[in-house]
Amino acid sequence: MHEMAITQSVVDAVCEHAAGRRVHSVRLEVGALCAVVPHAMEFCFELATQGTVADGARLDVDLRPGVARCRTCGSDFELGDLILLCPCGSADVEVLAGRDLRILSMEVS
Repeated sequence: MHEMAITQSVVDAVCEHAAGRRVHSVRLEVGALCAVVPHAMEFCFELATQGTVADGARLDVDLRPGVARCRTCGSDFELGDLILLCPCGSADVEVLAGRDLRILSMEVS
């Protein structure tokens, strides 16, 4: 389960940035094309934060769709998964967004 490794990296970054302050919540933006299952990440977050300044913190995940541009018809369209196929039927597409995972914010005290 690669979600654990990814979540551990997020928790490490959050705890480092918190600099000893208590973390109450973390908000992530997860692209639909980055192959991360949000529910698995939430489960891993609870495990990874145990014993850290983020122990008990809430994880909010904003799932963002992928966006691609068709090189055949020129249209931009949303992708909900890794099936890179334009509504026109072409597979000649360029992915523009949806592969990112970002820490958007965190609440600390």
